[in-house]
Amino acid sequence: MYKKISSIAIGLFILIGASIGYYYYQKIFGTSITKEVVLFVNSTDNLMDLNNKISAVSTKKEGFLWVAARKGFTKPKSGRYLLKKEMSNNDLVNLLRSGNQTPIKLSFNNQDSLEKLASRIAQQLETDSISLLNSFKDPAFLSKIKMTEKSVLQIFIPNSYQFYWTTTPQKFRDKIFNEYKRFWNQSRLTKAAKLNLSINEVITLASIVQKETTKVIERPIVAGLYLNRLKKEWPLQADPTIIYCIREIKGQNYKVKRVLNSDLKINSPYNTYKNKGLPPTLIAMPDISAIDAVLNAQKHNYFYMCANIENLGYHSFTRSLLQHNKNAKRYHRWLNKQRINR
Repeated sequence: MYKKISSIAIGLFILIGASIGYYYYQKIFGTSITKEVVLFVNSTDNLMDLNNKISAVSTKKEGFLWVAARKGFTKPKSGRYLLKKEMSNNDLVNLLRSGNQTPIKLSFNNQDSLEKLASRIAQQLETDSISLLNSFKDPAFLSKIKMTEKSVLQIFIPNSYQFYWTTTPQKFRDKIFNEYKRFWNQSRLTKAAKLNLSINEVITLASIVQKETTKVIERPIVAGLYLNRLKKEWPLQADPTIIYCIREIKGQNYKVKRVLNSDLKINSPYNTYKNKGLPPTLIAMPDISAIDAVLNAQKHNYFYMCANIENLGYHSFTRSLLQHNKNAKRYHRWLNKQRINR
């Protein structure tokens, strides 16, 4: 009888022990994450902040802090972490303690100013736009790369890049500059030399081409037209440079749908109606297609261009001033009919 009771007690003890062991095993090693999810850990987050974020995506909400305490994990490392399906609380603690974050694919398109660029980047990294802007305008950095606050925009080539979410403004800026130097490979440098243009001049012309037409297929034609004017030492008479001048006065967000004759009198080195040659710096951020359009400009005899009202978005190109004036009159009549006065 005593043996039977003893056997039952031992069995119950083993069963209870096994249940407790299984409970803690599940708490530590059981699946906590049921689907792939991205977790952002800010540099200001403490362990409780982290626990609250994990609780929102975990099936074992009460287990993370318990495992963290047992493993002596108290200070999370900031970053963007990819939490994979079937990760346990033990896996989470190991990942977050290691700081092994997953990089992001950061991208930006054409921006007209450093301020707009900084705002775009700040939406994708932990840092803020003011810190980014200050790093772009840092006098020591500008002196090192021989650029100014106006010209430094050219180092930012619109594309997709890999960065860690916690990348500092200085490291972001420096990596972008290294990417810019890689972009200017021997092939592009050779093409620029054949045009007798420096890198800065290529990008400045590309920025005008970028603003002149959104049609990539047209860009080599537009680039060729402006190169023809440069060779003849004619003023470029590029409306995008006038819009740049207006926005320097009125602000970057000022809407300009029509350039007026009075605008052509603005006293600015960027006014290509009053000044021959290229402006001092780029007027906007050109994308790769605009830069390569200049480097691979189409050879032709066009000297004039005007918006094509039959095929909006495209242009009519001509060799003669007489034909250009006819095209311009038609375009101005169309603008008046549309009541586009500014």
